[in-house]
Amino acid sequence: MGPVKAVVMGASWGGLNAYTQVLAALPASFPAAILLVQHQHASSENRLPWLLGRYCDLPVIAPEDKEPILPGHVYVAPPGYHMLVDQDETIAFSVGKQVHFSRPSVDELFFSAGVVYGDRLAAVILTGANDDGAAGIEYIHRRGGFTIAQSPVSSEAPTMPEAAIKTGAVSRVLDLEKIGPYLAERLQGS
Repeated sequence: MGPVKAVVMGASWGGLNAYTQVLAALPASFPAAILLVQHQHASSENRLPWLLGRYCDLPVIAPEDKEPILPGHVYVAPPGYHMLVDQDETIAFSVGKQVHFSRPSVDELFFSAGVVYGDRLAAVILTGANDDGAAGIEYIHRRGGFTIAQSPVSSEAPTMPEAAIKTGAVSRVLDLEKIGPYLAERLQGS
């Protein structure tokens, strides 16, 4: 296993608070790209990159199609589109059917990133009110990636982390305030 090149994260209900806490704990020297999905209505204004950027030392980007994925950058899936990772390590978008009533879908991002990065991928499931991301966590784990779930007791909505934990494919279950520091320590040392 080489160094982790990317971290994928997924959240739904309560995700803004969870993402701000995780991202605020990451140093400007964080060595991996971060790609995240927050369930949003398709008609929502894409303010999430701006909101998260206020709490983060890393550049937070609303990516364009075919944008290269760079270390130390945070890429936020836009409302109404699945965000995917292409083989050439660029961002791709899809307007395919909703998955778990969501577009963007956590599973869609996790599956595509798992194909590209394999054991050089970390995945984090945060708070949320459905089971999106559980199948993706399982897939990433099978490919040798490292997986984290927010502890259900520290989640505003525990269903997403509970579903991920039930797969048996979660490497670590951590309280919300410990996820960012853990990622920083683990990846800075890889």
